[in-house]
Amino acid sequence: MNRPSRNALAASVLSLAVAFALQPALAANPQAPSFDPHRLAEEVKTLSSDAFEGRGPATPGETKTVEYVSAQMQAAGLQPGGDIKDGKRTWTQAVPLLRAEITGTPTLTMNEGGQAQALTQGEQIAVRAALNGDTHVSIKDAPLVFVGYGVKAPERNWDDFKGMDVKGKVIVALINDPDFETGKGDFGGKAMTYYGRWTYKYEEAARQGAAGLLIVHETDPASYGWATVKNSNTNTMFDVVRDDPKAVHAPLEAWIQRDFAVNLFKSAGLDFEALKKQAQMRDFQPVEIKGATFSADYDVDSKVITSQNIVGFIEGSRKSDEYVIYSAHWDHLGVGEPDARGDTIYNGAVDNATGTAALIELGRAFAHAKQKPERSLVFLNVTAEEKGLLGSEYYSSKPLYPLGKTVGVINMDALDPHGPARDFNISGSAKLELLDQLVATAKQWNVRYSPDPKPEAGHFFRSDHFPFAKRGVPAISFGSGDDRVDGGTAASKQWSEMYTRDRYHQPADEFDAAWPFTGMARDLQILYTLGSDLANSNAWPNWGQDSEFRAARDASADARK
Repeated sequence: MNRPSRNALAASVLSLAVAFALQPALAANPQAPSFDPHRLAEEVKTLSSDAFEGRGPATPGETKTVEYVSAQMQAAGLQPGGDIKDGKRTWTQAVPLLRAEITGTPTLTMNEGGQAQALTQGEQIAVRAALNGDTHVSIKDAPLVFVGYGVKAPERNWDDFKGMDVKGKVIVALINDPDFETGKGDFGGKAMTYYGRWTYKYEEAARQGAAGLLIVHETDPASYGWATVKNSNTNTMFDVVRDDPKAVHAPLEAWIQRDFAVNLFKSAGLDFEALKKQAQMRDFQPVEIKGATFSADYDVDSKVITSQNIVGFIEGSRKSDEYVIYSAHWDHLGVGEPDARGDTIYNGAVDNATGTAALIELGRAFAHAKQKPERSLVFLNVTAEEKGLLGSEYYSSKPLYPLGKTVGVINMDALDPHGPARDFNISGSAKLELLDQLVATAKQWNVRYSPDPKPEAGHFFRSDHFPFAKRGVPAISFGSGDDRVDGGTAASKQWSEMYTRDRYHQPADEFDAAWPFTGMARDLQILYTLGSDLANSNAWPNWGQDSEFRAARDASADARK
């Protein structure tokens, strides 16, 4: 028989301690309130209506959204929990953002063997407006270098650059991790690490001094199709305001279609598939794409604007300086390029009017509870998630309530508006006691935990819990299950695949009057109970012993004494 390790024993003892601390709350906790599916439906219908213009940050749609959500929170019985003005809390936290938008039609050219090919924005290429502060981007005949997955990870003894000087060059990189194709290796197998995210690859390109980065899009490793890439990258871009934006943003950040990349490599006498296999090995060497150069010329309207996080609050009755956060993002893509029907409004019904409605209704339930929670509750509706988790990044870097005294974050993003499932999941596969408690809570409804069905998609890094997690706060993003009571896994899979293909980040993400919202209503009972138990206990959940986020949490331990 194998003996448990010291870490395993310590984890077991700590889990028992957490469970013991929660026992009084579990015993005294009243039955979870019911949630009205019709109210959820009406809120999602309103938020995703054309009147809200796709809820783009720094647009009239934002103004309408902030006014609507604030009014709903107030009517639900919440107190304002945002910035302090004239000695009083307001409903919002101001979030300064760098806003950048390409003006006019960008001139983009690939020169292969002396033959110039004009590239069309949104077709072969999707260029993001420069977020390094430049108001004009001019790249003339920059050499091209293939850098595999564009990863520099000293702790894994991995370097795709191998000392090559790429300053002033445009580099080409693959999306996801070197492990994605084989499912095994130094990067967690199929589960994506942060090195696989496009955000990391752009940051590394800037650190290497490249003039730009072209990420090769492939549907499976990206986990979404080209339509999503085009719709998410060819419109207005945002970033948090940085002291040195050029340190993390190269002048050019773009994606290119796979077929275009294959032909580019072929014209240089290179085999794309063979090089992709080489890139999965530690000894991969960067490869110059000889005879090919890239040019770009376009203006950028770049300025600092102010968007808003919306914040509701319930003050705790005994430990008001300790906080449980529920979060969701209110923004979507706004108005953009028309789809095949000519529709230009990206309504964002599932993503994330569902999470915002859930946030409002959880607030209503707590505000009307017979007893106030002992700890304070924060209902955080953040901006600019679609532009890189910027509202949650700003809050977690400049928190209204101390992160060291924040018990945990329960995030809700793109909930399923259909009927209930027999299971639930979370984004990613992180080990933390907050998940253990959620698993135990869900069992009261005979709902089981199913691991993230697509860890290779990197969902852990794609939702608003992540900025909190990397600062040590226990944080999860709740996901509706994949085994529906009505239709089982087949019905769920069919919907998920259709949504990703035809609606995700497209104008077709619209409200459907046939959605029953009964699954969301049941799931909110589970999330209410989890938050209530946390808010009425002395427990401080932590990350697993081997988690990369545990050290950051432990560093703030003195704040919780």
